[in-house]
Amino acid sequence: MSELTVGILGGGQLGSLLCIASKKLNLNTVVYSDDKDAPAQIYANEFILGDYKDKTRIQAFIGKVDVVTYEFENIPFETLDLINQFKEVKPKPTVNKIVQHRLYEKDFINKCNISTTRYVSIKKKSDLNANIKLIPGLLKTCRLGYDGKGQYKLNDSSDLENLKIDFSQEYILEKMINLKKEFSIILTRFGHSIHSVYEPIENEHENQILKYSKIPADIDLKILSKAQDWASIIADDLDYIGTICVEFFVDKNDNLYVNEIAPRVHNSGHLTINAYNISQFENHIRAICGLEKIKLKKLYNAKMINLIGDQIVSYQGKKFSSNEFFFDYGKKDIKPNRKMGHLTIIQKN
Repeated sequence: MSELTVGILGGGQLGSLLCIASKKLNLNTVVYSDDKDAPAQIYANEFILGDYKDKTRIQAFIGKVDVVTYEFENIPFETLDLINQFKEVKPKPTVNKIVQHRLYEKDFINKCNISTTRYVSIKKKSDLNANIKLIPGLLKTCRLGYDGKGQYKLNDSSDLENLKIDFSQEYILEKMINLKKEFSIILTRFGHSIHSVYEPIENEHENQILKYSKIPADIDLKILSKAQDWASIIADDLDYIGTICVEFFVDKNDNLYVNEIAPRVHNSGHLTINAYNISQFENHIRAICGLEKIKLKKLYNAKMINLIGDQIVSYQGKKFSSNEFFFDYGKKDIKPNRKMGHLTIIQKN
């Protein structure tokens, strides 16, 4: 019997990989999800199906675990806060309250004296007309939405005429920049100024969904160093415990901006499984369980390819080279724009 049981809210691919990392450390896992087909249940010691607002089911979950974490940020704050009264949630619920709301998130980043693109809160159609200066821009829902969902690209003022959205939701309008590069900094925070920081990861998106990630990043080292400093400041200001991802933009004039914070392990960090001695997933479990922090060592340069929708089919049953690592997430249904798996290719020395 292991000493600790880790509770994981959410049963997608990130939950699966957290379960695998926990098993490596001889820890049990209980996954809670509202998806009966959640792939993480294959890897968990126990699976609980329930709505995230079902207090009875949540209480049953609480009774089975020692520490709780989550694989996506859109779990209701009230649920996390309830759990935290009985078993510690890491990262803490207040982190999620900030990051799951895009306006609060941008305000927080700016209060850290860290740059973002220009933005404004949008509550009604007239707010858009009053902020034409931020167009071309991206109109996003403040809550929910990922991989391009809940986002509307506005190229010029004429796009406002055809825009049909529900203004009962809150929105944020972000000024588009002349984009040169996108990259992410993944770090695991064990305590104040105690960080394991991975090498910056360069990313390419297709249709607003991450398609390729690679290390090393082909970006100026001064920019990357500044980004690592900013990510560390953000993690410390949030009093974060666990693995966090900070996504960055670089414009054509080499100005650096924070795009978003992901309070969890991240898709761009999948290559750490094969490229490092300790993956982002293992580091997250180590941090939230108070286990030993092991010095990071990069073993290989690497590239990761996301397999979207039916792209997974041609990889299933395929033979791979010794430097290729295929991950099938085991999702029951293939859907367009759904992340179904990934392939990591390492560069052996």
